[in-house]
Amino acid sequence: MKEIKAKKKYGQNFLKNKEILEKIANAIEIQENDLVIEIGPGMGALTAYLYQKNSFLLCYEIDTRMKVYLEKYNTDKSQVIYDDFLNREILLDINKFHYEKVYVVANIPYYITSPIITKLLELSIFEEIVLLIQKEVAQRITSTSYSKLYNAFTLYVDYYYEAELLFLVDRNQFAPVPNVDSAVVKLIKKENVPIKNKEFYFQFIKEAFSSKRKTLKNNIKGYNWKKIKGILECLGYKENVRAEEIRKEDFYQLVYLYENNK
Repeated sequence: MKEIKAKKKYGQNFLKNKEILEKIANAIEIQENDLVIEIGPGMGALTAYLYQKNSFLLCYEIDTRMKVYLEKYNTDKSQVIYDDFLNREILLDINKFHYEKVYVVANIPYYITSPIITKLLELSIFEEIVLLIQKEVAQRITSTSYSKLYNAFTLYVDYYYEAELLFLVDRNQFAPVPNVDSAVVKLIKKENVPIKNKEFYFQFIKEAFSSKRKTLKNNIKGYNWKKIKGILECLGYKENVRAEEIRKEDFYQLVYLYENNK
């Protein structure tokens, strides 16, 4: 079967290394009654390994040219939807499957990595998520305080999931070869969210990291600094601390204490 040429507008970079593909597929322990979602299967390189799990399988592919490769995955236990994942009502799509747990395993396009991750997290239904993404994004998601990559998105992901960088993937394993290296990251859903008022928390961390050159005090002008200063001191931080110097768990403490100590 003739290979289909990658389209730049879809951010298509096809992973060719079978050993890596199998490693990605095996990054989650999947049972026959579980449902796996794959985003952007392309010509089905990863799909073939996921299909072998004999679990329920749902794939989203925006490029209808791929039907010739993917039609064989339309069975009693698997389905391919030819549409943009970001436009789908996922909860409605998965209703037809009588699954126990639902997972995501996918090689997603670089240019829409953040919107896809945001949608996955806010659905809050996936036990685990394994994604092949741009190396820098994977490092940002799994970074810790004092890292130059540590920012509000790091904390946004951490609110919902524990993140682990599994392994790196060299750019030369793809066709066409992208301009950056990749990495596989695994997200494991937290049993309990750290803070109930997530809207307030997300707004706070967004402002806290709004300018990396400024101190926390200069980034969060609309808050009671005297109160924040007192909490920071209790947590062991100085008044001139920057957001990237504050540990994830301390951000939760800071916002929780700020909200609950009137």
